[in-house]
Amino acid sequence: MATEELDEARTEAFAERMLEALNAASVTLMTSVGYRTGLFDRLADLPPSTSEEIAGAAGLNERYVREWLGAMVTGRVIDYDPGARTYSLPAEHAASLTRAAGPDNIAAIAPYFPLMGSVETEVVECFRHGGGVPYSAYPGLQEQLDNESRPVFDATLIDKTLPVVPGLVERLEAGIDVADVGCGSGHAINLMAQAFPSSRFIGFDFSDDGVQKGTQEAAAMGLRNARFETKDVANLDATDSFDLITAFDTIHDQAQPRTVLREIAAALRPDGIFLMVDIAASSNVEDNIEHPLGPTLYTFSTLHCMTVSLALDGEGLGTAWGEQKARELLAEAGFDRVDVRQVEGDIFNNYYVATAG
Repeated sequence: MATEELDEARTEAFAERMLEALNAASVTLMTSVGYRTGLFDRLADLPPSTSEEIAGAAGLNERYVREWLGAMVTGRVIDYDPGARTYSLPAEHAASLTRAAGPDNIAAIAPYFPLMGSVETEVVECFRHGGGVPYSAYPGLQEQLDNESRPVFDATLIDKTLPVVPGLVERLEAGIDVADVGCGSGHAINLMAQAFPSSRFIGFDFSDDGVQKGTQEAAAMGLRNARFETKDVANLDATDSFDLITAFDTIHDQAQPRTVLREIAAALRPDGIFLMVDIAASSNVEDNIEHPLGPTLYTFSTLHCMTVSLALDGEGLGTAWGEQKARELLAEAGFDRVDVRQVEGDIFNNYYVATAG
């Protein structure tokens, strides 16, 4: 067979693309370091400064700070004045990198990459032998999930997310029973309980640590209408118990998502509402090629969302399970009507409003 002649231009363009990918991956790792050390936050408050001044302001080792700054300068994140040997973070960049940016802080997502990279060897073995990597293999995941989601909930949950369901805010003000499945550290439950004191709230999660944190926060906030319970939501075992059930970016991680959705449907009262917030994507790969986070969704899925489900002999839906599959599973669970809505400023999630009967 004759060897196919290479298109040199295409070969060179792809090699350049891969070099860009390697540099982007390096910037992502260093972004995680900048977020975790608070360097972005310090830089945002400083005038152009030397590495010594930045390290002193942040309480960090200068040699490490200087090398990190080198990565950030060559990565076009931080500006550098070689004459004065000073570094500065443009305000336009700080808007995506500091804790003051709230839900717009993209840097808060960066720590997921080294965390997931820590299980690469185990995932490679899964490629060869099947199975999955359990939640227990991800130390610090609960803290990272809380760090990333907390400012988003603070900025959007009460004023933007809940109002996507017509009349829901009024019902919450009057007093209803609410459950959050896969509640994590429970911040969403506590925010709702604080905003709607006439309603009653419970958060379910299989993480004892998450339930403990939610309980402690509720106590610190003086809440008497919020409680938490350690539970596998595939065995919710509740009938006609809730007027509203929420699930924030958790259904696609479940080992048995079909069972979980059936349990949710059974737990709702006849006029109950299921509000499921999950990744806005298509179930078809070809539709996700232009997705602004396409490669990231499938990477997160391979290194976490899919594999933790498969570790429990689950379905392994994955992060990019998509709207088509979501609608299919919701209908199968008994939800006769499913409206998909969006929240202004959130291009990454779909807001599924599902009702039965």
